[in-house]
Amino acid sequence: MQNKGTITLFAILLAIASIYQLSFTFVTWGIKNSAEEYAKGDFNKEREYLDSVANHKVYPLLGFSFKECQKRELNLGLDLKGGMNVILEVSVVDLVKNLSDNSVDPTFTKAIAMARQNQADSQDDFITLFYDAFKKVDPNAQLNAIFGTYSLKDRINPNTSDEDVLVILREEATSAIDNSLNVLRSRIDRFGVIQPNIQKLEGNSGRILIELPGIKDPKRVRGLLQGTADLQFWETYYFPEIYSYFIAANNKLKEIRLAEKSINVKDTTVADSTESSLANILQDSTETNALLDFNKDSVHTTLSEKEGYDKFNEEYPLFAVLTPYMSKENQPINSSTVGFAHSKDTAKVNSILNLKQIKLLFPSDLVFAWEVKPFDDNEELYKLVALKSKKGKPALSGDVVTEARDETDPSTGQWEISMSMNAEGAQKWARITKENIGNQIAIILDGYVYSSPVVNQEISGGRSSISGDFTQEEAKDLANILKSGKLQAPSVIIEEEVVGPSLGEEAVQSGMISFIIAFGFVLVYMVFFYKSAGLIADIALAANMFFIFGVLASLGAVLSLPGMAGIVLIIGMSVDANVIIFERIKEELSSGKGMKLAISQGYKHAYSAIIDANITTFITGVILYVLGHGPIKGFATTLMIGIVTSLFSAIFITRLIFEKYLDKNKEISFFTNMTKGFMKNTKIKFLEKRKVAYIVSGIVITLGLVSLFTNGLNLGVDFKGGRTYVVRFDQDANTTEIASLLKKSFGEAPEVKIYGTSNQVKIITKYLIESKEAGSDNLAEEKLYEGLVPLLKKGTSFDDFLQNNRESSQKVGPTIADDIKVAALWSILFALLAIFLYIFVRFRNWQYGLGAIAALTHDVLIVLGLFSVLYPFMPFSLEINQAFIAAILTVVGYSVNDTVIIFDRIREDASLYKTKGNLALYNDALNSTMSRTFNTSISTFIVLLAIFVFGGEVIRGFTFALLIGVVVGTYSSLYIATPVVFDTVKRKAIEVVTVSNKDYKGGKKKDKK
Repeated sequence: MQNKGTITLFAILLAIASIYQLSFTFVTWGIKNSAEEYAKGDFNKEREYLDSVANHKVYPLLGFSFKECQKRELNLGLDLKGGMNVILEVSVVDLVKNLSDNSVDPTFTKAIAMARQNQADSQDDFITLFYDAFKKVDPNAQLNAIFGTYSLKDRINPNTSDEDVLVILREEATSAIDNSLNVLRSRIDRFGVIQPNIQKLEGNSGRILIELPGIKDPKRVRGLLQGTADLQFWETYYFPEIYSYFIAANNKLKEIRLAEKSINVKDTTVADSTESSLANILQDSTETNALLDFNKDSVHTTLSEKEGYDKFNEEYPLFAVLTPYMSKENQPINSSTVGFAHSKDTAKVNSILNLKQIKLLFPSDLVFAWEVKPFDDNEELYKLVALKSKKGKPALSGDVVTEARDETDPSTGQWEISMSMNAEGAQKWARITKENIGNQIAIILDGYVYSSPVVNQEISGGRSSISGDFTQEEAKDLANILKSGKLQAPSVIIEEEVVGPSLGEEAVQSGMISFIIAFGFVLVYMVFFYKSAGLIADIALAANMFFIFGVLASLGAVLSLPGMAGIVLIIGMSVDANVIIFERIKEELSSGKGMKLAISQGYKHAYSAIIDANITTFITGVILYVLGHGPIKGFATTLMIGIVTSLFSAIFITRLIFEKYLDKNKEISFFTNMTKGFMKNTKIKFLEKRKVAYIVSGIVITLGLVSLFTNGLNLGVDFKGGRTYVVRFDQDANTTEIASLLKKSFGEAPEVKIYGTSNQVKIITKYLIESKEAGSDNLAEEKLYEGLVPLLKKGTSFDDFLQNNRESSQKVGPTIADDIKVAALWSILFALLAIFLYIFVRFRNWQYGLGAIAALTHDVLIVLGLFSVLYPFMPFSLEINQAFIAAILTVVGYSVNDTVIIFDRIREDASLYKTKGNLALYNDALNSTMSRTFNTSISTFIVLLAIFVFGGEVIRGFTFALLIGVVVGTYSSLYIATPVVFDTVKRKAIEVVTVSNKDYKGGKKKDKK
């Protein structure tokens, strides 16, 4: 074996890297288990515990905090740990309207309406659809007459062509999408979600994918994501101006606390019943600080003992949670910052400052806002800024900003932000800056302070420069924030999926059970069939699983439920390479070669088949990754990683172990007494039976097509749009009763069917699915709750229902449903074309490509037909959704894997036995690969059966498609692909077939040119 040292070193380095990456996951799992034990089911206490250790060095060996470990741990998908998956679409319709100053021109309004109508069934972007409709309504109309508005007067004039106007509209749309992305990132960062995923989807669709693990309040998230950006510029107070008010507020709080203590314990009311009790506001301070191992020195006190801190807390109830911004001389610092607080105490500070008795002490124009980012190294402390309002409003709104960009100062080389305003904004900005020279102006987005630059001089002309000790990244971020002020396009949720934590936990358990059963079966089967060689394959398989998880963690990839199914599938498929190698070694041994030479030759002759088979499967993974999203992309990622690691493990790790065995003269066996002659000399006449196979397949496909045209398919909401809810009850569910109750609530009868257990149902409805209103999703959930109240446990509130009964929900708008259908069709076509081209190039004959495509088309049609025939009768869901498309492409990859192994043997035998006729050549190739075909198929089938039985309801339909695919794919490789090649090459001389059947008589070759 060449380069043995290099391969060994690489394997060791890969193992070390995997251990390093997975170690973070083990550390975080330990902390999370401790949090669960501490909280005992109380989510708030669990979150409090995790927050308290966020910056603790929980991985002392490497010096990482819990927060840093979380960033490096293996990411679980939302379907495994619960959370919310959203696709937002920036409303380009509203952007176009706003850019026209909401024109009422009849041609414009008709074109907008027509474009919106056409959008549901088109793949073109809205601006293209709008222009087509605009010209259709009035061919002579000009866009410059509509968009030559005040805000665009510098770019569009009466001489601007339609083409140039369209370029400007597209630029504005791209800018709006980028600005929306920036705003959403900022909002989600404030939401405190760990490991969120935010990305702009490819193309000009204006769509943004957001994945939020662990979300418990989808209603709040919807409001957060769909609100328009609110950029403002505020004048500020300096702390010395208002310091005395804080002293008065602290004294007032002491009075309130004493008054509350004097109330009889039995009297649960407080003097002012409209206000929150100060005790309630502050009751968690000591507990929280104790839990956090709170540093008293950071709270304006030198007390070190807990009782000393409690005493300070009694004397200074305000300053116990809000540290004043004081100098070493104990004087208020001349800044708009009035103090800082721990992230856990900001809500307490807000509650205190909003108490009626406290608000009366401060100036009426004083407003407070927190800085958006923490300022300390541990990222725990936030500054509070004092703002000066103008009749309750900011000095200037952010919609006057026309441009902002990061650039360097030519004189100093430091990064700064250049900002431009429109004419109206420039005029106001000149007055504001003139009145505030030497003071700070706070830049506020969505109620949080992003920057508070000092005004150095009056700024006229509307062009400003914000300088400071900025890094390039900080300057770019602030420029993006300023650009969000001109955001004129709201975002609308067009697809949404919510998975409850309990359903996620069940998915993890079912996934692990199926993984353990499948893994255990394969380990036992390989030893049973190949004895000591099987044990070596098992070691490689275990290493492969370890490498897969390590690579997933290192890439920051997400492990979803379909991804776990992909790993289990890889278990079945990864033994295929070992089976191919072992069968070739057995052939070499049968020819009389010694063990060392047989192993060397077996590996050598197996490489071609292994590489070809895995590349074709890898192609389907690439297509799935490019065209899929969410869990399907996770499945594709896992599949591709698994293919690469399984190849390395099967080819190199097993070879290294064999070399060690040979060096030590250890016995190696490739069979047991029971499997020694298994399928060794089979003489099945496959090609003679091809016409029978054609007829059987033709009948099955015809029946399937009849069902497809008459019965159709059970399309999921992915393909037809709508809402689905999985709801669990305390008792067995009556689907007829549920549908009747919800008809009164929704105004239309939904589809209701048992989902998994008898007390769980899936509800499908189109209620408000086409609504663009921001509150429509919340309203749909409220109507669902209203309809189901009679079946819920007495006293179940709406929030209880969402937390405990509503297991998951999904929404797919009609526009994106159409896009998903088109993407699914293209993915299948691209996969078939890519495989045809690869086989054509690899085997240098179109007949081989034709045979493979014929088999794959056969497999796809049979799976589709069976789903059409069976979906009304099966006790589990057979929906056609994105997961089904993933299954179809996986079937395509598996089937072509089988086929390529046979083609590779035909090619090899044709070069070795040039006098053998086609019929004998093809039959012998099929028979010689039967042992490999059987072993791979049976191991993959039983692995999939484990997923089907134990993997949970969510992926049962997906797994069922794979089970059918393995059976049909194996059949088509034997009885469709190879016979089609045989029938197409019979009349044509090609490279690998030099002699026809008629030229081979009684073992003698007849000359033929």
